[in-house]
Amino acid sequence: MPQLFVNRLTTLDFSYLHAERGLLGESWLLDVVLAGGLDAQGMVLDFAEIKRSIKTLVDERFDHRLLLPMRYDGLVEHPQHGMSHLNFHTRTGWMLQHSSPEEAICHIDAEIVTPDTVADAIVTALLPGMPGNVESLNIRLLPETIDGAFYHYSHGLKHHCGNCQRIAHGHRSRLIVERDGKRAPELEADWCARWCDIYIATRSDLCKEEDGQYLFGYESAQGRFLLRLPVERCYLVDTDSTVENLAAHIAETLAGKHPGHHFRVHAFEGVDKGAIAEA
Repeated sequence: MPQLFVNRLTTLDFSYLHAERGLLGESWLLDVVLAGGLDAQGMVLDFAEIKRSIKTLVDERFDHRLLLPMRYDGLVEHPQHGMSHLNFHTRTGWMLQHSSPEEAICHIDAEIVTPDTVADAIVTALLPGMPGNVESLNIRLLPETIDGAFYHYSHGLKHHCGNCQRIAHGHRSRLIVERDGKRAPELEADWCARWCDIYIATRSDLCKEEDGQYLFGYESAQGRFLLRLPVERCYLVDTDSTVENLAAHIAETLAGKHPGHHFRVHAFEGVDKGAIAEA
C-alpha cells in the first residue's frame, strides 16, 4: 500500500499538567505518515493539502494550549459559561489552579500526557476529515534532540495578539551562552537548572501572594486568565516574558555577576527560533 510521509510538519509548543512535576512547558516535533490508495492525481494526498488540513487542525486544537490529562484522579475541572476552571493536585503534594477561556485548554483522554496519548488524540481529530482513499494515519511526536542543557518553561503574554496571550503555554528550550566569544556550557547548565520546570511571570501580573503561592491574572483579547501555583515554581521578571526580553535578562544578569566579561546569549523559544542578546 502506498505511503506518504512528512517529517517535522509542525512543532507543538504547549504546556501540560504532570502528576509529579506540575506545570510543564513542552515542544514536540510532529511527523506524519499516511497510507492508502492513489487518488485521481496519483497521490495518497497532496502535500499542500497535508499542510492545509493536518497542520491547520493541529495548530488550532493543540498548539499553544494547556493540555489536561482527563483521567488523572487529581484533576477536577468545572467548565462554566465558556470558561474552564480547574484544580490540579500533584502526587508530590501541591496544588495548581487555572482559569481561562475554553479554547486555551485541550482535553486528552488519558491518565498522563505523553507523545503517544497526544498523537492518539490528534489522529482521532483528523481521521473524520480525511478523503476516502486514506486508509491509515500515523502521527509521531518527539522532542528535539539537544546536545547540551535545556529547560522547560511556561508563560503567558497578555499583550500578544495571538495565542501566546494564553497564561499557561510553554516551550522546551535550549540555551547558548558565550563568554568573551567562547561557549560556556557550565553557565548554560547553571541557568537551565535555575529555570527547570519553571513558570516565568511578569511581575505586574502578580495579583496576590498568599500561603506560599502566587496568584497571577490578567485580561487580554481572548478573555480573563488566572493561574495560582507555588512561589518556588515561579520566576518573576519586570518585563513581558518574550524571548527577546528573556535573552536580555540572562545576558544582563550574567554580566552583572561577572563584571569585566562580555556575554552573548542565544535564548530559544522551542525549536529553531529565539532571540540573541549581548551585555
